[in-house]
Amino acid sequence: MKLVIVDLDGTLFDTKDVNYHAYKDAIAPFGYQIEYQYYCDFCNGRHYLDFLPQITTTDQDTLLKMHKAKKKAYSKHLDKAVLNQGLVDIIRSLRGEYKTAVVTTASKENCYEILQQFDLVDLFDLILTHDDITKSKPDPEGFLKAMAHFESTPAETIIFEDSDVGLEAAKRSGAFYYKTYRFN
Repeated sequence: MKLVIVDLDGTLFDTKDVNYHAYKDAIAPFGYQIEYQYYCDFCNGRHYLDFLPQITTTDQDTLLKMHKAKKKAYSKHLDKAVLNQGLVDIIRSLRGEYKTAVVTTASKENCYEILQQFDLVDLFDLILTHDDITKSKPDPEGFLKAMAHFESTPAETIIFEDSDVGLEAAKRSGAFYYKTYRFN
């Protein structure tokens, strides 16, 4: 079965500003700040446990509270998201011959919020989020899970990614992969 997999943040959408403002809102009540350029250079596209401990606290309970606050704040900033319409057009043109999947390190809640905001949930046959996997990118687990779901081989799979960790995961999956450049 042929399969096309796309990443969410930085690939299907430019969500840099959405995520920045959501994190800024989430950490402020705990007495922390984050500068926009720092977020763009060191945090964007990464799982919160990979960067929040460096800029806030290492206390796991507090980090989890911040992450929950970020997920809540996310929907308030969806107006800042930019859709990669060209990629949506490519996915739509492939739908007859390919199954379609999103594989993202975003939370299920935030992933569905943005897909619903742009009326794109039905464009995908499968949506795998951070909540569905045990190992984040650069581990290829999410991509391999999507391939297994559709009984697709790496030779039958195309992946669109933007980040270094996402591209490494795509490479390690054995699939064909393409880097998107516009957003990051």
